[in-house]
Amino acid sequence: MYEAFTVVDLRRILKSVIMSIAKQYLKTKPVCKVTFTVPAEEAKKVAVVGDFNNWKANKASSLKKLKNGTFKGTIELPKENSFEFKYIIDGNYVNESEADRYQWNDYAGGENAVIEI
Repeated sequence: MYEAFTVVDLRRILKSVIMSIAKQYLKTKPVCKVTFTVPAEEAKKVAVVGDFNNWKANKASSLKKLKNGTFKGTIELPKENSFEFKYIIDGNYVNESEADRYQWNDYAGGENAVIEI
């Protein structure tokens, strides 16, 4: 009837659904600072790739691992645009659970997360 979970299992489940995107619009520039937060305690590397960086995982797209196991990074994106993106977590492509929407991509053979700026 009910499946039993350990405390460790529950923490992993909860952390896996609490990704987030924070947008900070700048008054002095036509850009938005977008902060990507990915809880991936057991991961070694996390990067955010998309239209805005030609889908290239590099130093600029890498998120920094914090002491609590969360990866976090901020990228400036031009206002009044939308961008397809995904995270690369230890080589695996993962969509953002809090994306503004999702867009089918024939090349990827699946949906990509989309951020609206």
